[in-house]
Amino acid sequence: MNSLRQKLFFGYATIVALVVALSLLSLIELRLLEQKIVAGARIAQFFDISLEIRRFEKNYFLYHQDSDLTENRTYVHRARSMLREHAEIFAALGNYAQVTRLGDDLDRYAMLIDQYAASSNASGNATAGSIRKIGKEIVTVAEDWAKTERKTLQTQLDRHRLMLLGSVAFIGLAVIGIGGLLARRVLRPLKEMERKMKEVASGHRAKLEMSSDEREFKSLTHAFNHVLHELEIHQRQLVHSEKLVALGTLLSGVAHELNNPLSNIATSTQILAEEAIGENAADEVATFRRELITQIDEETWRARHIVRSLLDYARDREFHHEALPLAPLVEDTLRLVRGQIPASITITVQIPETLAASCDRQRLQQVLLNLVRNAADAMPDGGEVRISARLTHEPCVAQPPERLVFGQCTNEAEAVEIEVNDNGSGIASATLPRIFDPFFTTKEVGKGMGLGLFIVFEIIEEHGGCIAVESKDGRGTTFTIRLPLEKS
Repeated sequence: MNSLRQKLFFGYATIVALVVALSLLSLIELRLLEQKIVAGARIAQFFDISLEIRRFEKNYFLYHQDSDLTENRTYVHRARSMLREHAEIFAALGNYAQVTRLGDDLDRYAMLIDQYAASSNASGNATAGSIRKIGKEIVTVAEDWAKTERKTLQTQLDRHRLMLLGSVAFIGLAVIGIGGLLARRVLRPLKEMERKMKEVASGHRAKLEMSSDEREFKSLTHAFNHVLHELEIHQRQLVHSEKLVALGTLLSGVAHELNNPLSNIATSTQILAEEAIGENAADEVATFRRELITQIDEETWRARHIVRSLLDYARDREFHHEALPLAPLVEDTLRLVRGQIPASITITVQIPETLAASCDRQRLQQVLLNLVRNAADAMPDGGEVRISARLTHEPCVAQPPERLVFGQCTNEAEAVEIEVNDNGSGIASATLPRIFDPFFTTKEVGKGMGLGLFIVFEIIEEHGGCIAVESKDGRGTTFTIRLPLEKS
């Protein structure tokens, strides 16, 4: 039994079983006590009847009234009936022989009363003596029975009181014992865990080791150590992110400094190109020189364009909506990421030249960069990434579990939809609802922070748009960004 839950259940079940058993025992005792009380009432009633028999007997001897004789006979009849009906109760106080003898005495007493009533004075005196003697014996037996019953009832009450006190004490000791055992099994590991957690809070990142063999504590320890492990990974990733931020700042400075030599190269190239125009067109050397100058000029302007794109991307600025041609923006973004995409992956762009989107240039570039990189990661063996865009009035509809929509889309307004599609490994339907959660990633440890898609979602929401994702495991993924157009 290595489960704390099972131990708690067993402890409480034991206490409940004890309480139920002692309650049943108390009920049995109360039932016996009730029977004793009923028996005592019958004996007390019989004793009262025997006293009434003697009272009306004396009245009859003194006043010789027929009413006293009638009452005497009535009580004798009641005593004989009670003795027959409750013979077992009376026998429990003595024995059946005594009950039988008392019944015979009542019969003899009734017979003598009748003889006395019909006799003369001379014979009546002798009969009266016999009647008094038998009557006294009946009262004596009834009184002994009443005393015995009272003693028995008192003894049983004392026993029930002791049993009740003993039961309470036993249950109390059992509760204390079981509670102490559970406290040792629960509180001690909890205190140990609290101490270890304080050490972690103070900066000591050692793994939590618990001496308890309870399954719940083992599970909790494993979860805590997993959290520590993830915390260390995220801390390293955050340090890496800070390095990237510093690198971005450095890159911005370097790109800014590169503008000056590139401008000089471009100026010098233009001067050389102007001088080469006057050279003999038939001269092969001159022609080759002009081709080289043209290539230098083209590559210089290409380098300046890349530097400008880097500056635009690295510059930290406020969110700014503006209408931007979408095709050039996508081309500028792809220039930044082409060096990171394997040659086995083809990127196809299908965006109308006239299509413009209302967006923040830097932030939308961040969205496209993250989506293209994720698509490339999903195709380790190569594939195709297609980027397309269109103007739409159609509503953005979810079709669970393969297509989900995140964010608040205004389907009534005109919007620009940007679609990034790949034919990679796809996303499982069970994972799809969580892809925009912060720090959620399906990549191997150290290959992703789980913040890329979260940043994408935050930027799209900042634009007042929404993003839909459609995917099947093993059949590729399509992200559809919907950006509302500003009303003129």
